[in-house]
Amino acid sequence: MGKLVAQTEIKSDGDVFHEIFRHRPHHIKNMSPGNIQGCDIHEGEWGTVGSVIFWNYTHDGKEKVAKEIIEAIDEEKKSVTFKVIEGDLTKLYKTFIITVHVDTKGQNNLVTWTLEFEKLNEGVEDPNTLMDFCLAVTKDIEAHHLK
Repeated sequence: MGKLVAQTEIKSDGDVFHEIFRHRPHHIKNMSPGNIQGCDIHEGEWGTVGSVIFWNYTHDGKEKVAKEIIEAIDEEKKSVTFKVIEGDLTKLYKTFIITVHVDTKGQNNLVTWTLEFEKLNEGVEDPNTLMDFCLAVTKDIEAHHLK
C-alpha cells in the first residue's frame, strides 16, 4: 500500500469548497473544464455515503473515466472519501482511495488531498501526476470562487 498527501492553501471559503465535493461535484466541470469534463450520479443521491459517481476527466493529456463510491463523509472534519471501483485507475491499482479534507481557520483554509493506493505490480509508478491533477482542480475551484 502506498500513500501520498499534499496540502494547498485556498483563499476561497473552505465550507463552500467542502460543500462542492459533498453535494455538488457535478458543478466542478464548470469550474475546471480543462480537467473535469463530466460528473454524473449513477446510484444514490448527491452527498450521501454509498452513492456512485462517474467522472470524465483529462489526466496527463488523455481522456479518462472513473467510477467511485462515496465511502465516507465527515461533516465535522469537512472530509469526503471516494473509493475508485471502475475506470482507468483500476488498470494500474488494486485499490485507490481519494480523500479531500478542508481545514477552515478564519481566512486561512487548507485543502488536504490523500491518495491511498495498492499497485497491481512493481512497475506501476506512484500517482504523483494525479496528485498534481487534484491540486490543479483545487486551484481552479478557488479561482472560480474568487471571481
